[in-house]
Amino acid sequence: MGLGMMLGAHLTPRALGRIEQADVVFVAVSDPLVEQWVQGMHPDVRSLQPLYAEGKSRHDTYREMAAMMLAEVRAGKRVCGVFYGHPGVFAQAPHRAVAMAREEGFEASMEPGVSAEDCLYADLGIDPGEFGCQHYEASQLMFYRRRLDTSAYLVIWQPGVAGDRSYRRFSTPASHRKLLVDLLAVDYPLDHECTIYEAATLPIQTPRIERTSLGSLADARLDAQSTLVLPPCKPLRRNEALLERLAAIDSPA
Repeated sequence: MGLGMMLGAHLTPRALGRIEQADVVFVAVSDPLVEQWVQGMHPDVRSLQPLYAEGKSRHDTYREMAAMMLAEVRAGKRVCGVFYGHPGVFAQAPHRAVAMAREEGFEASMEPGVSAEDCLYADLGIDPGEFGCQHYEASQLMFYRRRLDTSAYLVIWQPGVAGDRSYRRFSTPASHRKLLVDLLAVDYPLDHECTIYEAATLPIQTPRIERTSLGSLADARLDAQSTLVLPPCKPLRRNEALLERLAAIDSPA
């Protein structure tokens, strides 16, 4: 289940009920204050954060997280895994745990939560239905050939680890981000405005909304929680041929 992004503000009654009804609760959040808050909801809360380590593959960490949760499920306990934001968004361990449990014949479900994407739309005033919105993880965008639609919004997740082929780093240097800039510069001008966004996680905080140019992005501060947003740089183009076909269908015989 997801806690949402802001401490205390995004927890749904259904998610709270899952925590209270569980025999054991596993929590994976990077903020010690949030973890302490979850510990106050249940007598048996176990942190998954120590499984992360510098130089250790995140894939190994996610496998270990799922294994720890499944061990308690196999022991006959009701298990709740608690994750930041939405448990199914940029979170491999919850998907893996649910799939493993179902494959072994156990009942498993995922409860949605308010994600960083939800906060992004609200804080930046973006309606994804206005021009369309495409989302890519930074390294995946770099490693594979993708076609970008510059008439839509482009949201790039985890640019702070752009180009990490090892899945062992918590950040990558400017040289890696420069390659991301070079890739984007094929379709966007270097003076195109970008927004570095980070959702607020405490009620006393404000979101980070920092404007910069694409050309300056390599030297900008990009943290693990940073997201990059590029607005459209070209207008929408009408598909006249298809519109004519629709008109022919809709016109009276």
